[in-house]
Amino acid sequence: MTIRPKVLVLAGSTRKDSYNKKLARAAMAGAVHAGAEATFIDLADYPLPLFDEDLEKQVGMHENEKKLKDLFKSHHALLISSPEYNSSISAVLKNAIDWISRPTGDSRPLEAFAGKVAGLMSASPGALGGLRGLVHRRSILGNIQVLVIPDQFALVKAHEAFDDQGRLKDEKQRASVEAIGQKVAATAARLHG
Repeated sequence: MTIRPKVLVLAGSTRKDSYNKKLARAAMAGAVHAGAEATFIDLADYPLPLFDEDLEKQVGMHENEKKLKDLFKSHHALLISSPEYNSSISAVLKNAIDWISRPTGDSRPLEAFAGKVAGLMSASPGALGGLRGLVHRRSILGNIQVLVIPDQFALVKAHEAFDDQGRLKDEKQRASVEAIGQKVAATAARLHG
């Protein structure tokens, strides 16, 4: 029996009008079309201090760490679109991953990540579309036991790519991004079915 996969969708940007939030939502449409239940979250709604083991020892589990960890644990797959900062991952996304990946209480190490399926995208006004940051995200997620699908998407000239409703103007780009959402949903259904 095949399950209905649950896909968590997020952007590695907290900017209100983020291109990456729009791109993540485009991939989300593909996951939903493939039969997944998808949940979009905004990391701006879950602020976390910079990860620091001394702080962790002082405060224990941060309230937003718990909320995010519970969300990650309750989903089979991830769709993540993130900007590239200095050829790497955004600070807000890396910090969230660092907090969520910590073992707490009776939790197993990496239980919020291990066995998840992920699809990666990036959007940038630049000529490479955040492509270099995808390499680092793929490496980090793979090292914490996430199966990252080979397909990825980097949106160049993101400042010109969306219409007033936040949809990709180019049909081929929209189809490519939705295909990532569909593959993530289908892979998660096979792995967890």
